[in-house]
Amino acid sequence: MRCPFCGYGKTEVIDSRPSEDKKRRRRECVQCGKRFTTYEVVEKPMLMVIKKNGGFEPFDRSKLIAGIMSATKKRVISPETVTEIVDGIENKLANEMRTEVSTAELGDEVLAALKNIDLVAYVRFASVYKDFNDLDSFIAIIRELSH
Repeated sequence: MRCPFCGYGKTEVIDSRPSEDKKRRRRECVQCGKRFTTYEVVEKPMLMVIKKNGGFEPFDRSKLIAGIMSATKKRVISPETVTEIVDGIENKLANEMRTEVSTAELGDEVLAALKNIDLVAYVRFASVYKDFNDLDSFIAIIRELSH
């Protein structure tokens, strides 16, 4: 790590601690003695979503959050819980070093999480994700949850 003050190529880590999704490091230049802070972030592979039509698009966590928020509207589910669901899905895929995921897999992951949190939100999300067209689809999923 180069010193931002004098440009010398050797610094020492004085202090290191976690900060959000980063590692905060306090460094000191061995030449000029000045101190500075750096942040270390784990680089995740670029995740592409395989759409139903076969096309690809980059994973957009805000789209997934918006979909879950829509299903949880007027329910007692906090925005933090929604963020935790998306974080969990993202972390799972990153740990598996996945670079592609289908919309079906993403939907199944969300449904699995919602099933344990709120059944009404589960049915709402399923109705959009599984593209319910009639009343029988709603009845079938509610029966499935009842057993």
